[in-house]
Amino acid sequence: MDELDNHFAFQSRRAFLKQTAMGFGTLALSQLLFPFSANTAGSKLVQSAPGELQLPHFPARARRVIYLFQSGGPSQIELFDYKPELARWHGREIPDSIRSTQRNSGMVANQSSFPLVQSIFDFRQYGHSGAWVSELLPHTAQMVDEMCIIKSMYTDAINHEPAVMFVQTGSQQTGRPSIGAWLNYGLGSENDNLPAFVVLISKGGGAQPLNSSAWGAGFLPSHNQGVQFRSGKDPVLYLNNPYGIHPEDRREALDFIRDMNNHQEDLYGDPDIQSKIHQYEMAYRMQMAVPEAVDTSGEPDYIYEMYGADARKPGTYAANCLLARRLAERDVRFIQLYHMGWDQHGGLPSGISRQAKDTDQATAALLRDLKQRGLLEDTLVIWGGEFGRTSFSQGRLTKDNYGRDHHPGCFTMWMAGGGVKPGLVYGETDPLGYNVIRDGVHVHDFQATLMHLLGIDHERLTYKYQGRRFRLTDVHGKVVKDILV
Repeated sequence: MDELDNHFAFQSRRAFLKQTAMGFGTLALSQLLFPFSANTAGSKLVQSAPGELQLPHFPARARRVIYLFQSGGPSQIELFDYKPELARWHGREIPDSIRSTQRNSGMVANQSSFPLVQSIFDFRQYGHSGAWVSELLPHTAQMVDEMCIIKSMYTDAINHEPAVMFVQTGSQQTGRPSIGAWLNYGLGSENDNLPAFVVLISKGGGAQPLNSSAWGAGFLPSHNQGVQFRSGKDPVLYLNNPYGIHPEDRREALDFIRDMNNHQEDLYGDPDIQSKIHQYEMAYRMQMAVPEAVDTSGEPDYIYEMYGADARKPGTYAANCLLARRLAERDVRFIQLYHMGWDQHGGLPSGISRQAKDTDQATAALLRDLKQRGLLEDTLVIWGGEFGRTSFSQGRLTKDNYGRDHHPGCFTMWMAGGGVKPGLVYGETDPLGYNVIRDGVHVHDFQATLMHLLGIDHERLTYKYQGRRFRLTDVHGKVVKDILV
């Protein structure tokens, strides 16, 4: 019970004075370990919700993350993992000795033939790194010298929802905190008027469902969860005052509710009460900050041209990439952009062509835009999905059509900025694109590396729940030091 009592005491307002001396004494050190910038638009140089850590474990290389999650499993063989050997094997059966090294999904259980298939798209080498990139991504290809392309990712999950949950929360089951929630819990916010964790979902990216648990807080205090910004008139639902309610009336009501909640906390010591207070106050401040942050009408024409024609259409991938840059400028710590529709079990050539066309220009523009504003150096940009695709064809292979099944054994992600080595191609898969043969990076390794770049030791940021201490990387994971600057 001592630990529980201490936890409640820490949450109490009466603990404030006990912490104040330490807080003032570490301000200078905080500036050295995790400096705030004065050149960001719309942000205040205070933390509205200091994190559990108070200070990072060590100096951070990145201050914020923009995670461009490509839901559905983009085919690495069509985009980044060039496999000329597949041309020689095209149409021939994948040897059982190779196919049996990986799990296959139930969608090919009744398939009797597993012909290997080379990509129908051409590849070329780009940049000083000589990275191979598909003709589907001409804009992204121009940015390879800013990117660290990891070809040797692998995961434990083979179906979409468990795989999405695994890469986003570290567990295949729902109910665990997401990456953004962990960062919010550990580091807090750098902006007094916007959430530390914002979620954007592209419209028109496919009908595959997306579970909101992927950006949930799990067992962490609820104010750490992601806040979804929607396109249209009301970016955050129920944020605006009802008709006839003036801001002064809302402020008075919130003050009364806050006093009642504080009294309730003094009586019962329930830590969830502080989460409620925080959420009420954040919503009130967001009423002014959110409309300004999401209003892109003042962006110059050359910016819209850089991101592409869709950037003028709210809710598209391009518009959300532009919005992500605006949120990064305002020191939102974790910006999660979901784009669905990469699930091509059949009709892959046409399907992946549409996906690439929707995302390629805006992705490259985001990197270029961040760099020209001096933000890429301390912004970690991530691109990737939940798993890869098989090198054999799912369904019938024809001259101009084929599909690919889910493949957890190897896939490609890339990272840029925020302390990762630019112009690096890391890891390797076998000549048939089926297994990792060099420098494998497990999902937990990726998560540990992400946290390291933000100054967090993934083994030390934990939360006690139901009798055990949990962490994002659960029970294993190592920092991939070879990709760090």
